[in-house]
Amino acid sequence: MTVAIGPSAERDVALVDLLDRLLAGGVVITGDLTISLAGVDLVHVSLRALISSVSTLTEELTEEQP
Repeated sequence: MTVAIGPSAERDVALVDLLDRLLAGGVVITGDLTISLAGVDLVHVSLRALISSVSTLTEELTEEQP
């Protein structure tokens, strides 16, 4: 996988390294899905997901407590 950093710089990044970096900082995924028929909304699904490693979440929780 090639990731562009800056206007013209590119470097190869392994998928494992990318996942490690994302899980270390955490990722929030949001999305909405609406199924409608003849202009009438039949189904509406909202997705809010937080993806993070357990160690990152426990570190954040212990830092927030006095």
